[in-house]
Amino acid sequence: MESLSPNAITRISRMSNSDEDPSFQPTLQVLNIRKVNNSGAQDRYRIVISDGQKFIQGLLATQINHLVDNQSLQQHSIILVQKFVTNVIGGRNLVVLLNVDCIGMMARIGNPVDIASAAAGAENVPPQQQHQQQPQGLYGSQQPQELYGSQGLYGSNKPRNSNNNQSNNSNPYGGGGRRASAAPIARTPGGSAFTPISNLNMYQSRWTIRARITAKSDIKTWSNARGDGSLFSIDLLDASGVDVRATFFKEAVEKFYHSLQEGSVYSFSGGRIKVANMQYNTCKSNFEITFDQNSEIHPQHDATDIQHNVYEFVPSIAEIEHVPANKTIDVLAIVKEIGEATAIMSKKTGKELHKCDLTLVDDSSVEIKMTLWGADKVGSAAQTYANHPVVAFRRARVSDFGGKSLSLSGSACVRPVADVPDQVQRLEQWWSSNGGAATTKSLSASGGKGNTVAPFQERLTISAIKQKHMGHGDKPDWLTFKGTITYIKKDKEGGAWYPACANSGDPCKNMYKVTQTTDGSWYCDKCQGTFPNPVRRWIFSGTVEDDTASTWVSFFNPQAETLFPGNMTADDAYKNFMEHNQDQDGYDSLFYKATQTEWVFKCKLKSEIVNDTERVKASVYALQPLDYVAESEHMLAALEKM
Repeated sequence: MESLSPNAITRISRMSNSDEDPSFQPTLQVLNIRKVNNSGAQDRYRIVISDGQKFIQGLLATQINHLVDNQSLQQHSIILVQKFVTNVIGGRNLVVLLNVDCIGMMARIGNPVDIASAAAGAENVPPQQQHQQQPQGLYGSQQPQELYGSQGLYGSNKPRNSNNNQSNNSNPYGGGGRRASAAPIARTPGGSAFTPISNLNMYQSRWTIRARITAKSDIKTWSNARGDGSLFSIDLLDASGVDVRATFFKEAVEKFYHSLQEGSVYSFSGGRIKVANMQYNTCKSNFEITFDQNSEIHPQHDATDIQHNVYEFVPSIAEIEHVPANKTIDVLAIVKEIGEATAIMSKKTGKELHKCDLTLVDDSSVEIKMTLWGADKVGSAAQTYANHPVVAFRRARVSDFGGKSLSLSGSACVRPVADVPDQVQRLEQWWSSNGGAATTKSLSASGGKGNTVAPFQERLTISAIKQKHMGHGDKPDWLTFKGTITYIKKDKEGGAWYPACANSGDPCKNMYKVTQTTDGSWYCDKCQGTFPNPVRRWIFSGTVEDDTASTWVSFFNPQAETLFPGNMTADDAYKNFMEHNQDQDGYDSLFYKATQTEWVFKCKLKSEIVNDTERVKASVYALQPLDYVAESEHMLAALEKM
């Protein structure tokens, strides 16, 4: 019995959830575990746990069903209970295990009695009689109706006690008239009682939260074989400092979308709680809420205790260079430039997507591109971000495709002057003094030419491609190295370029290949347009070497232009050397001058099958001419650290 936590069951029965004392993580034994007859999509398990003196009946949360499936959790298992909630159902305590750690197995410990019997006066019953009565309730053929009967908690019929006048509020595990306990409450400065978001879980049936809408998405629609629908989501923050994602579907969209305002505070009740999908949900709560047309939502006007947002800003834009892709971050920055609002067609859904690019900068003298998504955010961008404001962007997603960039869809964009005035003032002073005219480094691509390479200390050599087996994973690898161009393959028929669509707008943007028709015009399959002339874009390969190895690399238009004097375009090369007079010597000289030059390359590496042979293709995504002064300084600094 020494291995179990004494009096733990009594303590659990007196708590509403484990958050009341996070340090309380008792070691208990599983006396019984059985699958419940359930018509739902997920299996549910009932469980009896003991501290060696008393036992309590309960349920496993569905998110830990895998412990039963892989047989880590079974009868007589010893477990460390890390998170739980309790409900009172039909006058009986029920514990729901949300998270446990399986320690091992041990023969049954002690002769525990039912905590419910003990609470009802079982202390007056002789211990031997308690022990004799207990097996029939747990393992015998006569199972307790209150928990295990087919007409109780899990059944669809009413409780056998027809005089039970309790509320018909349903609980997550079945019908019947039994009623789960209400969620723990907190009181506002005005004295009203609400459930903190931090205390929400999917095993509560009665709760009301009071929260500020910190983000509100556009309405999204869908259509499939099962019908049409719509949804929108909001992020809710309350005085506990925890936020939760809430989603509205179909009729609830029509009822609530236009009445809910971002930044305002409301009380919410009557929603369904489920485990959050952390792949798409970046809120702090482990749960998310679904509201329907019957949910109760009311404005709350006295809400000074709820912040407008809680931020965890990266120290500076310069630090984003070291943030991994797909991570979400909060950024405080100055909007340096506002790009043109555009619309593109989604390849996946065929729907129109609205986007707008912003250039953000801060006093680290580093800038980064951020893409806004959504009609509301894009439509108001020109007005919202005019005159270079300091803006907080919450939960921006980091991308490392060809450099670092950010994207923002459902998260809110606000001016946090009231929240972080000192940081805002610092950035405003920097911008007004010299930041507006300062020379900055960009972490993002700008039409491909502005791509950044990794810093000196992160460079590798070409030999690392084979040594580290790069390019053979599910995702591409990226390699930055210093090298010399030794050869450029320029003898492609018609020139080292391809004819692209002359349409500079969506969807082509001068990128898609066109074909020449019999009448001499050029036709594009992408936009189905016909043009008198194409726009030629560079595409060729070459070899690059360093002092360890050499490799073939592919050059595409933006990077290829960097190699030639004046960033010569393929169109200019065609006009100068081929359109009117065949100047083969001039054409050859253009490429000859580009060889034997040193650059810092950033390449994407991915294996491909060519003629039944696997090879790693290296594509140049960025290149910078070698700065010999800076290179010397970097090498001296590296030597000093050795």
